Amino acid sequence: MTDPIADMLSRIRNALMVGHGDVTIPHSGIKLEICRVLKEEGYLEDFNISGDSPKRDIVVTLKYSPEGAPAIREIKRVSKSSGRVYVGRGEIPRVVTGIGTAILSTSKGIMTGQRARSVGIGGEVLCTVV
Repeated sequence: MTDPIADMLSRIRNALMVGHGDVTIPHSGIKLEICRVLKEEGYLEDFNISGDSPKRDIVVTLKYSPEGAPAIREIKRVSKSSGRVYVGRGEIPRVVTGIGTAILSTSKGIMTGQRARSVGIGGEVLCTVV
């Protein structure tokens, strides 16, 4: 697997399209932090770590509205292995004029674009979520 973050986002996107309640993703530290940010922003219901080391998984519980619509309408990988996308503190993208969220990898950890803007740092744009 050349891009584990893209694989994680594809697993979440595919599970949402077919209406699954949860999805299992191979564990890594950066994926765990992305799940933490998605949960804090209200896009995921919950996530847990299952299994024993070294073969651990992240079980992500997906969030749906009472009508059955997924909380995540669109999730896209921005910075790819073929071309990394780095932004300065003044260039952090606003996703759908502030409705969506950009997730960045900064020197202070994984955080939303809004939080990075308030801290005053830039970084690598990992993905965008609406």
